[in-house]
Amino acid sequence: MSAACFAPAACPRLVVKIGSALLVDGDGRVRREWLAGVVADIAGRHRAGQRIAVVSSGAIALGARRLGLPKGGRASLEDAQAAAATGQIALSHVWAELLHGEGLTAAQMLVTLDDLEDRRRYLNAAATLDRLLSLGVVPVINENDSVATEEIRFGDNDRLAARIGQAALANGVILLSDIDGLYTANPGRDPAARFIPEVTKLDARIRAMADGGSASGMGSGGMISKLEGARIAMAAGAHLAIVSGKVDHPLAAFSATGRGTVFVAEKGASPRKAWLAGRLTTKGRIHVDAGAARALAAGRSLLAAGATAVEGRFARGDVVDIVGPADALLARGLAEYDAADAAAITGRRSDALEAVLGYAPRSAMVHRDHMVLL
Repeated sequence: MSAACFAPAACPRLVVKIGSALLVDGDGRVRREWLAGVVADIAGRHRAGQRIAVVSSGAIALGARRLGLPKGGRASLEDAQAAAATGQIALSHVWAELLHGEGLTAAQMLVTLDDLEDRRRYLNAAATLDRLLSLGVVPVINENDSVATEEIRFGDNDRLAARIGQAALANGVILLSDIDGLYTANPGRDPAARFIPEVTKLDARIRAMADGGSASGMGSGGMISKLEGARIAMAAGAHLAIVSGKVDHPLAAFSATGRGTVFVAEKGASPRKAWLAGRLTTKGRIHVDAGAARALAAGRSLLAAGATAVEGRFARGDVVDIVGPADALLARGLAEYDAADAAAITGRRSDALEAVLGYAPRSAMVHRDHMVLL
């Protein structure tokens, strides 16, 4: 698998994420000449028929400079929110101006974690993205850091880009980064680190290669967040690439050289199950035994008899994680019972549930039609 799978003919819809370290220099100014090259790349792909949404960092860094805030605007939540509110308008202006210069129309979307975790709001965002892309508009998306708190934040734009890719029904996601891909270890610390050009399965071995640091100090993501973004994108059937943005015209360079790590997606889950798999928050956990874990892997529903414990406070219809032996995350789905009733029937056979609950039981604690394996 190479850069060819991100070409316009193979990838009608693409999401491109740009980090703060690439877009804003050390003095808190937009790297305008570099960004103009990115916009020229986008325009070329647009003329070839590809529709692109951009997830753009940089608002906090820009706003911090304008307001004279210390630590790049990240000294406190209040500083970050003020910097974001100030910087977002400047960021949007630059994008709109440069895209207009290439004959393209920009649109702005600001979202919080809640907007994409709540099913109805997620569908509203998806409908807006679909309409904008169908009109040939370039949506420029960022987290709404001026109102987001720790409890309702993505915290990094790598995962946001993958979630936007899901919502936009994109075929690919490109993360422009200050590193050119995944290595077996941090190449800045280990000269023997080897470059990984392709990943087909996100397993424990791949996750062990991740490093949480951000080289610039301006961004909030590292390789860990990029791998989480890859997991979300792959669940939706979208390829994801980590590509260096530290070159001029980085999209064109990726097309020409193929240099980057491509996470190859197989056929994705249904849109609803992809939304479930990509969620970053859940209301609780149901622990299961080894027999139930095998049944889930075989495509069956979770029955009460296979559950061993319940955590959290959730209602029927809330999203819960299903956890196997050794706390291995197995699946995610919609609970058929609230937490109290789920706890009461844990470990019980189906023919004993009515006596415990006092009403006719449902067929499963989590039904396979409302569950996705992870």
